[in-house]
Amino acid sequence: MMMKNILHIVIFLVVAHSADGQALVSPSGQLKAHFALTDNGEPTYRLEFKGREVIKPSKLGLELTGNTQKVEFSAEGEQNNRQEVHSLYDQFKVVDLQRSAFDETWQPVWGETKDIRSHYNELALTLEQNHTARRLVIRFRLFDDGLGFRYEFPEQRNLTYLVINEEKTEFAMAGDHTAFWIPGDYDTQEYDYTESRLSEIRGLMQQAITPNASQTPFSPTGVQTALMLKTDDGLYINIHEAALINYACMHLNLDDTAFVFQSWLTPDANGTKGNLQTPATSPWRTIMVSDDARDILASNITLNLNEPSKIADPSWIKPTKYVGVWWEMITGKSEWSYTYELPSVHLGITDYGRVKPHGRHGATTDNVKRYIDFAAEHGFDGVLVEGWNVGWEDWFGNAKDYVFDFVTPYPDFDLTGIRDYAERKGVKMIMHHETSASVRNYERHLDTAYRFMKEHGYDAVKSGYVGDIIPRGEYHYSQWINNHYLYAVEKAAEYRIMVNAHEAVRPTGLSRTWPNLIATESARGTEYQAFGGSKANHVTVLPFTRLIGGPMDFTPGIFEMDISKLNPNNTSHVNATLANQLALYVTMYSPLQMAADLPEHYERFRDAFQFIKEVALDWDDSKYLEAEPGQYVTIARKGKDSGNWFVGNVSGEDGHISRIDFSFLDPGKTYTATVYADAVDAHYKTNPQAYIIRKIEVTSDSALEQKAAPGGGYAISIVEQTP
Repeated sequence: MMMKNILHIVIFLVVAHSADGQALVSPSGQLKAHFALTDNGEPTYRLEFKGREVIKPSKLGLELTGNTQKVEFSAEGEQNNRQEVHSLYDQFKVVDLQRSAFDETWQPVWGETKDIRSHYNELALTLEQNHTARRLVIRFRLFDDGLGFRYEFPEQRNLTYLVINEEKTEFAMAGDHTAFWIPGDYDTQEYDYTESRLSEIRGLMQQAITPNASQTPFSPTGVQTALMLKTDDGLYINIHEAALINYACMHLNLDDTAFVFQSWLTPDANGTKGNLQTPATSPWRTIMVSDDARDILASNITLNLNEPSKIADPSWIKPTKYVGVWWEMITGKSEWSYTYELPSVHLGITDYGRVKPHGRHGATTDNVKRYIDFAAEHGFDGVLVEGWNVGWEDWFGNAKDYVFDFVTPYPDFDLTGIRDYAERKGVKMIMHHETSASVRNYERHLDTAYRFMKEHGYDAVKSGYVGDIIPRGEYHYSQWINNHYLYAVEKAAEYRIMVNAHEAVRPTGLSRTWPNLIATESARGTEYQAFGGSKANHVTVLPFTRLIGGPMDFTPGIFEMDISKLNPNNTSHVNATLANQLALYVTMYSPLQMAADLPEHYERFRDAFQFIKEVALDWDDSKYLEAEPGQYVTIARKGKDSGNWFVGNVSGEDGHISRIDFSFLDPGKTYTATVYADAVDAHYKTNPQAYIIRKIEVTSDSALEQKAAPGGGYAISIVEQTP
């Protein structure tokens, strides 16, 4: 669908250059932001919601490092190289100020609603530094549900190249709020969330840092965005960033004596935190706020602060429901590798024809055809296959540069035969590119790999970046690597390929600009249920945190919770009920959804599996019926170009009783609602597969009281009755 503007209004007013204290009010008047300079010329802002303090006076600016080193010699004649540090955070005056208003309604290529309104008032201040004459623009956009602001660096004689030592943006909290947080880390977001007071973060940090294939925590009080907070008087606050382009990912470091967060950028290999050439901009820093948690879930600030789609004809971008050869390898039932006889692999040299297969390879021709048959029978769009290409015997942990070539299959995977078989069955194959975090190697092969995909009928790729980044010293979220992720997406668009990136930087709404970025992982997904389990409330927190930036390939739909039944050596347990797993297809929004379990498990529970087959992927409307981070989320969504609705509820450790009405349905119409719910004795630990299915007749006047078990939930399919 082409994106188009329905309403677009812009008004500019130029006011006196001498102004140094200004207020900005949201369109509804409920939010008010204030800008001022201190006596020392330091830019500051604060934020109010309905007269209540959200952000106390907080400083803005950056600390720059000279792009040349000053050479000094000690008294002993030893050479010391010291980088000069320069302020871009004080001694400013306001030299220009512009106000504007903007109101637009646009249509996403895919999304939670058919129409998205972008309505804000804007204040742009041009600051000039007294002693350097350098100029900095700070632009504020105030929506009814939050504030976005960014730094802009105009082209100018006195500031051409910037080397960032640190961004000094502050978010001063008004109290010791409750936070839902994961450890600040340059390399991973794959942590369970901790709920605590801000003052408790330091004492809980060590236990919150759990093992990962690559991780670099940086502070005992450092946390990641999107950060969800709740005040004692019932305000919900969310801090994140939007449009992360050519910049380092922002974390937050807490001064836990004053409850002030300061931005903390991910460094490059040389220890600095970014290199810019003017004209340039930072990403937007976002603060969402409401006294209703549902408004945080409904907010479109992140998308609205990104540029419109750069893909002129997005008709080839298709929401996709898929199955795949993945969960059996995650659980240890089968393996990515082909043989145990190769201690090392040299691509192009190693002869796989001379080694004995170990018999546990998952990506065999026969096994993949089994998944293709299952997808065709049940109406799934695609099949993902991991471990199809050579090199998995020697891929991780050795800082190996040339790991995969992304085109050479194992001897037992008939690439052409699989392609033809899938085509006859009407199923699309999904490519897998694990880079082993060797970014240089991936870029080296990218054009060849994408051409290979198109030649063999693959329109979508799941990419992975497991392990420490190569080149050595770079981090998963540094500026250079963030630019790589976007480069891969832009290059994919040239080949009309959709991208599902795993282990990449968390999303910041770039899927609006590049809608072929159909999903990312960038959080603790379902795979961790096979690595020891995730907290039962994890899926009640993710919609308030990770999903603020964009859809997640969470890979739900696990029906067999006892992993030892797949692999006797794995005693992990999936901490969810079966009904909870169904609800995730509604509450964890994504246009890319996997039925992640094995075909035989779905055959055992064919009546429950029906919901996964029916649930939509793309939506005309979404209603956020109930929400409390860490406890429960209930969402109703209307299928794209359909009269059918789907409802999902996920609940945390204590379970939940919903009391909802169906006023979102069309008046005067009658619907059949099929309810997939936890049984009376269901519990995520002791009885996770206990569920009941019942049909009821509903109208817009109907109401429902429905119980969700601990770690449970329910899913409802609502179909309009025909006369």
